[in-house]
Amino acid sequence: MREPDRFRAAVSRWAAGGAGSAAAATVARELAGDGLTTVVLVEGVSDQSAVEALAARHGRDLAGEGVCVLPIGGAMGVGRFLRLFGAQGLTVNVRGLCDEAEEGWFRRGLEQAGAGAGLTRSAMEALGFYVCVADLEDELIRALGTTGVEHVLAVEGDLARFRVFQNQPAQRGRTIERQLRRFMGTTSGRKARYARALVRALDPQRIPRPLEQLLAP
Repeated sequence: MREPDRFRAAVSRWAAGGAGSAAAATVARELAGDGLTTVVLVEGVSDQSAVEALAARHGRDLAGEGVCVLPIGGAMGVGRFLRLFGAQGLTVNVRGLCDEAEEGWFRRGLEQAGAGAGLTRSAMEALGFYVCVADLEDELIRALGTTGVEHVLAVEGDLARFRVFQNQPAQRGRTIERQLRRFMGTTSGRKARYARALVRALDPQRIPRPLEQLLAP
C-alpha cells in the first residue's frame, strides 16, 4: 500500500460522518484497492508507534505487506470504525489492540458489527483483538523493568527531568511504575516517542504478549 497516511486520514473522516464523509469513503475505497489486506485498530498514536516499532524489529514492512495501523482517537469510536469494514464496507481483515479499561468498548463494537454475542477475552483474541493490562505503557514497563526504563530515559536525555518530576509533591509516595507512566504522558509527543524507544529496548523474549500476538501471522 503506497499511501497509508492518506488512507488513515480518509477512513477517519469517513468514520466521523457528516459533510465530506461520502467523498472520504470514495478515497478510502480507492486507496484500499492498492493492496490493502489488513487494518489494525489501535486507540492512539502512541500505540501505533509501538506496533510499527515492533514490526520494524521483526524486519517487516507493514505498508509493503498491505497492513495499515490505524489510530482511532479513543476506544469509544471503535464501533464506527468497525462498521466501515466487512461486506458492507472495505473487505479487509481487521485486528485491534486496546487497554484493559476500554475492553468493553471494543467488545461491544465487535458484537454490534456482527462478530458474535457475549464475547469473552479469549473470543476477542480469536478474532484478532488483544487487551493490554492495564495499558500498553504498563505492559512495556513491566516487560523492561524499571531499571531498564530508566536506562532508556537516560539514552533519550530525560533521566534528569524524570528525577525532578519524581520530586514533585503530587508524585511523592507513588510507585515508580506510576511515576514513569505519568511522566511519559506529560508532554505532547513524549508518549509516542517512548512507545517506540521502549519497544526497541526490549529483550526479544520479553515482548508483551498482546503486542506480539497482534502482529502474528
